[in-house]
Amino acid sequence: MKPAAKISEVIIESLKNGDMAAFDIIYRAYCKRLYKFVFGIIKTESDAEEIVQEVFVKIWEARGNIDDLALFDSYLFTIAYNSTISLIRKKMSEEKYIQHVKSLQVPLQNKLSDDDLDFESVSARINELVDKLPPRQKEVFKLHREHELTYRQIAEKLQISINTVENHMSKALKFLRNNLKRESLAAIMFFYLYL
Repeated sequence: MKPAAKISEVIIESLKNGDMAAFDIIYRAYCKRLYKFVFGIIKTESDAEEIVQEVFVKIWEARGNIDDLALFDSYLFTIAYNSTISLIRKKMSEEKYIQHVKSLQVPLQNKLSDDDLDFESVSARINELVDKLPPRQKEVFKLHREHELTYRQIAEKLQISINTVENHMSKALKFLRNNLKRESLAAIMFFYLYL
């Protein structure tokens, strides 16, 4: 995506200095585009509106850390995407959202996929991958994900350091993520929603 025409280094610098007029220009330049992007994922007007507002709140709060105009678009849309996934996670316990997510079409590398989310087969595939983990990584992963133990509880149970637990989890998640990249969109979506 190309930066919006109205946005310049001067406006970004003014935003960083707390200029509300600059913030308003950015809001008007991106509001509709962000809404369209978010709505394309979540398909709910009220939620899309809420997420767009949240994006701009985060932009305002983090304005001092914005430096590169060339990356500003990516920065905005990454926040929007992450906020959308977070909201879906929160609502996954509601039946309407379970049905909703199963029919989602998620933008991936600027394309839309027609894959349906087949949670049972994806879950089975993830279990297969977990079984391929080294024994200690597998043990740590299951204690955390299936038994919902904290890193501290796992460290005490296995008599290892918290840092070692974190390393095992990091390596396990990296292994799963790398393998799921070769799988369907359903697998990738499942990974980000549940893992």
